[in-house]
Amino acid sequence: MAGIGAFWSVSFLLVLVPGADWAYAITAGLRHRSVLPAVGGMLSGYVLLTAVVAAGLATAVAGSPTVLTALTAAGAAYLIWLGATTLARPAVPRAEEGDQGGGSGSWVGRAARGAGISGLNPKALLLFLALLPQFAARDADWPFAAQIVALGLVHTANCAVVYTGVGATARRILGARPAVATAVSRCSGAAMILVGALLLVERLLAQGPTH
Repeated sequence: MAGIGAFWSVSFLLVLVPGADWAYAITAGLRHRSVLPAVGGMLSGYVLLTAVVAAGLATAVAGSPTVLTALTAAGAAYLIWLGATTLARPAVPRAEEGDQGGGSGSWVGRAARGAGISGLNPKALLLFLALLPQFAARDADWPFAAQIVALGLVHTANCAVVYTGVGATARRILGARPAVATAVSRCSGAAMILVGALLLVERLLAQGPTH
């Protein structure tokens, strides 16, 4: 596909822009020995969004104010809750902290949180809806849906590289600086709350007056 190189460049630049994904990757890097569960969860969320766009369901979601509002509210509430949790318990790297713990510290718990951050993000859904089709050709030799899947996987691969690097770098650089690590973790939590609040405000403004 001729546009895959151009899409890779655009996608990579978009992934480099800090957001809720970055905040969660940093928190995971500071709190746990491995960022793979958190990053893997976020990647699974993007794979799900790719499947949704390829199936054409995103068009129905984008065209329904009620569905989109509900999705936005769910995603925003999740981000705000996760941000508040991070502020209440800022991540500080500890040498004795492992990956075998239960609850939210388990591999499954971290992966589920990551999937929620990316999969419940309506901005990511609409971004996929607006961006991916621009780089796919309906008159190509292979199906349009297959092209969408390929482009979505390219974006997911970019996310894997960047988010793993962000999480690992956060632990390496801030691991010996607990005070700075705590401050960065709190900033990450505040960023999640801000993103969630902006999602809600933006959706309310988009709805406009009801009378």
